[in-house]
Amino acid sequence: MTVPVSERVALVTGAARGIGRGIALRLAADGYRVAVNHPSDDDGPQETLRLIAAAGGEAIGVKADVGVAAQARGLVAEVVERLGRLDVVVCNAGVCPFGPFDEVTEETWDRTHQVNLKGTFLVSQEASRVLIAQGDGGRIVAISSISAIAGGSMQTAYTPTKAGQVSLMRSLAIALGPHGITCNCVEPGTIETDLNAEVLADPAMREHYASRIPTRRIGAPADIAAAVAFLVSDDAAYVNGTEILVDGGALVNLA
Repeated sequence: MTVPVSERVALVTGAARGIGRGIALRLAADGYRVAVNHPSDDDGPQETLRLIAAAGGEAIGVKADVGVAAQARGLVAEVVERLGRLDVVVCNAGVCPFGPFDEVTEETWDRTHQVNLKGTFLVSQEASRVLIAQGDGGRIVAISSISAIAGGSMQTAYTPTKAGQVSLMRSLAIALGPHGITCNCVEPGTIETDLNAEVLADPAMREHYASRIPTRRIGAPADIAAAVAFLVSDDAAYVNGTEILVDGGALVNLA
């Protein structure tokens, strides 16, 4: 990308809390102007914006359901209209319902795929049109999951969407690479967020999860943000169509 980092714009979907917030904070700290996407009007996005502003960064909030085509198009259009351009897209928005396989409803299956996989497709497609027209290259990163590799008995609606994101980014790496646009995935392991706060608040459960991780700690959103920061940087200009697993070594610990 030929544009200075201070002029680059990064869109982070699902940035109201958790991993998305961590990514938005890191990219703002690195000098990007950040668009904080959120699906609802709760206090989450305002807190993300407040934290960025308090650290001296620049950010805007944009409400949109990424799984709805018209809203995904509107999201990208609003970012370009308000910030003047687009350089980096981080597709982080997602839902993760838990439940036994025989109790997964069609509604749950459809909504999980709509947000996680279809949302990544819609935002990436619309953003790619902007990036190609600008002619300065760009970066697209999807936040997948270790579950794309390992699976999960209580996440049967979720894991296929995470594997789908990996496959999608591989295909986009081929389709968009000639335009200087790289497309990659980050696959988080166990990361401490609002989604698992109740479980990890139990000392026994926390020790159970941590004991399976060679680094002996639960990951933080900043760990994922660091991997994203690398992938969207100029240092990663030749990294395309791949995945970075950020799990503290959990996947390889088969003992």
